[in-house]
Amino acid sequence: MNGLFRNALVGLTITLVAAKSRDVSAQDWAKARTEKSPRHREYVDIKYGERTIKAFVVYPESKEKTPVVLVVHEIFGLTDWAKSLCDQLAENGVIAICPDLLSGQAYPDDIDGAIKAISALPKPQVKADLDATADYALTKIPSANGKLAVCGFCWGGGWAFGYANENPKLKASFSFYGTAPDAPEKIANIGCPVYGFYGELDARVNATIPKAEELMKAAGKKYEPVIYTGAGHGFMREGEMPAANDANKKARDDAWTCWKSLLKQI
Repeated sequence: MNGLFRNALVGLTITLVAAKSRDVSAQDWAKARTEKSPRHREYVDIKYGERTIKAFVVYPESKEKTPVVLVVHEIFGLTDWAKSLCDQLAENGVIAICPDLLSGQAYPDDIDGAIKAISALPKPQVKADLDATADYALTKIPSANGKLAVCGFCWGGGWAFGYANENPKLKASFSFYGTAPDAPEKIANIGCPVYGFYGELDARVNATIPKAEELMKAAGKKYEPVIYTGAGHGFMREGEMPAANDANKKARDDAWTCWKSLLKQI
């Protein structure tokens, strides 16, 4: 892998102070939303080699075949919010599939445990899991139209950007507050547009944007980052919480408006 995804780990671990200030594993508000959804959802087993991973899939209500968006979850794992996000994508006309990258492991019941477990995942295994999920999306879902995009959040946002360099079949990459590539070889094979969504108060991640802009421009590739005023890291989740502050809520709403428009272009 030549260290292609080093940035996906370095700098994508949530600070302990921020992580411990709220229990992201307690997401009853997100769980309730998904349970009330009229859209079909299911778990599927995806097998490759000797490994089997589970993935969560939500289908839009559509009379036509639709694109698929591969969702790379946060460093907290396949949480209720990640599942709710999949439902929201399906609500907007695409099939959403989110592989559980901790498949085969005992699931941590606390934030620090999840961060530790996901940070320790072998990079080749994560890439292979994403490859297997992408292949499943393109060949095993009858209602898919053959078009595939990827999105990711936090740790998953870094992977979403990096995975665009690994999978030539992608039509778009949507990276939400994930660190960006920092070397020419990490963007050399990107064949799709990359859209970045960032919070103004996330200097750690935002510090990686200028180098990525420079690299992508020099390589003639499309990278469009947007920084939302007053928003912090994780604003897509934070902005949806019942006690969301105004800046995170507005950033989430504005990002969704932009994202919906981009999804229609796939």
